[in-house]
Amino acid sequence: MPHKVAIMQHLDELTDECRDVGACNTIFVRDHPDGGRRLFCGANTDVIGVRESFVQNIASPASVYENRPAMVIGGGGAARSAVYALHKWLKATDIYLVNRDRVEVDAVVAECTARGYGASLMHVATVEQAEALEAPGAIVACVPDFAPRTGAEVEARRITEVMLRKGERETKGAMLEMCYNPSPYTALGALAEAEGWQVILGTEALIWQGIEQDKYWTGLAACELPVKQIKETIAAKLAQVSKL
Repeated sequence: MPHKVAIMQHLDELTDECRDVGACNTIFVRDHPDGGRRLFCGANTDVIGVRESFVQNIASPASVYENRPAMVIGGGGAARSAVYALHKWLKATDIYLVNRDRVEVDAVVAECTARGYGASLMHVATVEQAEALEAPGAIVACVPDFAPRTGAEVEARRITEVMLRKGERETKGAMLEMCYNPSPYTALGALAEAEGWQVILGTEALIWQGIEQDKYWTGLAACELPVKQIKETIAAKLAQVSKL
């Protein structure tokens, strides 16, 4: 962070997810087949973190987010990963993009379209536009936990608030709040929870993308890694943060 896009041109090989997303968050080394040098390879495990955050925490995907629109807040590398995961694995129909910077959104749409999965993307730029749309079932927030200051930031937050208020409480979906630093308990997450959404903390994405990284770095399968201990350690840290 924030070099997930810029690093790619310096790598020798990319995984399919890394290439399709257009962002790299993991570098690993492999030996060249001829034995002459090492290859620096790029992967994207953020997509796994997004996918598993929903899969591991939502008991009934079919009634919460599958075959419904989804929404991504942000326009950087994490947002690209969220779009990919929502499209490829989480059965999103349309994917709404909400961001303070139209240029960033245009870049995401153009890149996803070039890679074959941009047709369902829709930039939601105004409150009026948001009010006319179907409620999303899954939201992935990929922005820092800062209060909106500029006019564009205020408008993006108002659009998000419109989306969070849509529908009855029993039909609300799930929101993955990717921000976990300095705390996973964000203002946006609190807003979503107050409106009846199930909020998945960003530490969940951190856990599952980290396990995927360890698979690249160690060569071990997930079942060989200390997943239980990882989750218990994170839970203990979250308990401390919550008390503070």
